[in-house]
Amino acid sequence: MAEIVIKNVAKRFGGFTALHSIDLTITDQEFMVLLGASGCGKTTLLRIIAGLETPSQGEVWIGGKRVDHLPPRERGISMVFQNYAVFPHLTVFENIAFGLRMKKLPQTEIDRRVNRTAELMHIEQLLKRYSGQLSGGQRQRVAVARALAMEPDVILMDEPLSNLDALLRLEMRAELKGVLADSKTTTIYVTHDQVEAMSLADRISVMNGGKIVQAASPVEVYRNPAARFVGSFIGNPPMNFLPARRGTNGQFQVAGLELPGPVAGDALDFAIRPEDVEIAPTGFVATARVIEPLGAHTLVTTEVDGKLFRAVLDSDLKVAPGDELRLAPKPDRVRWFDPETTLAV
Repeated sequence: MAEIVIKNVAKRFGGFTALHSIDLTITDQEFMVLLGASGCGKTTLLRIIAGLETPSQGEVWIGGKRVDHLPPRERGISMVFQNYAVFPHLTVFENIAFGLRMKKLPQTEIDRRVNRTAELMHIEQLLKRYSGQLSGGQRQRVAVARALAMEPDVILMDEPLSNLDALLRLEMRAELKGVLADSKTTTIYVTHDQVEAMSLADRISVMNGGKIVQAASPVEVYRNPAARFVGSFIGNPPMNFLPARRGTNGQFQVAGLELPGPVAGDALDFAIRPEDVEIAPTGFVATARVIEPLGAHTLVTTEVDGKLFRAVLDSDLKVAPGDELRLAPKPDRVRWFDPETTLAV
C-alpha cells in the first residue's frame, strides 16, 4: 500500500508563505495531478513529499509511515524531473541501472528490471546507445524507465513533458497513463497544462496561491468547479461570467434574461461554459467581435452587456464580426458563484 497523506503542511520562505496548511490524501495506486499556474506552490508541495524541502509545519505519511523527517532515499519514492537528468556519458542501460547499482542489487536482478522497464517504455532497442545521442522524447522515456526500475511505492513527476513538442507530448501522455497503471504505482504529477491534467489524472488538485482550491475527478472539476478560479483556469476557452441580481419575482436578471437560480443570495455571478450556449430565438443579445475557425467548431468571441462572452458554435454556422446573435444557455449547465467569497453556490 502506498497511500499518501499530507496533514496541515505549510511552507514559509522568510516572510513569504508558499503553502498554506495543505491537507490531501492520495489513495494507493491513484494518479494525482497537482495543477496550477507558476508560483502556486505545486512544485514546493512535490519537493516536500520527495524530501527535497522541509515543511515549516505539518506531516507527510507514505504507506502508513510518517516520512517528513526521513531523507529522500528512505521514502520509497522515485522522481522524474523536467530536465530528464539522464547522464550523457552512460548508455541507456547504465542510466536505467544507475539507482539499482547504488542499491547493490545482483546483476541478474538489474538485468531483469532494466530489460522489463525498457520494454515497457519501448526503448529496448536503444539500450546500448549513449543517452547523449538520443532525442528529447527518447531521453524522457529513459528517465521514466529509470524511475520505474526502482519499483518504488510512489513516483513523483515534475512537468516531465514540458520540453517535448506537441505531437510527442500527445504520444507520451497516452504511454505514461498505460505504463503507470500497469505498474500499480501511486503517482503525483505536477503540471500547469490543463490538457495533461484532464487526460492523465484520476483526480486533479487545482492549486492557487499556495492552497488547494478543489481536489476532484477531471469531469467534476470541469463541470462543477468549486470556485470561480477553477472555472476560469480549467477549460480553453474558460467559463463565461456575468453579474446576476434577483428580481422582485425571485428570478435572476442576467444581461436582460430572467433565469431561475439558487435560493440563497440576491447578487451572484452567473457562469456557463462556451460550448454550453446555443443559437436560439431568445437568449443573451450578443455582438460578434472575433471569429476563430477551429475545424469542427468555431470559437466566437462576442460582447454581451458590455462584457466579453465566448461561444463554441458549429462550424457550419456563418458568423461575421458585427453580427448580432441570440445565445441561450443550456439550463442544466449553468453554475452560480458568490461574488464575495468566489465559491460555488
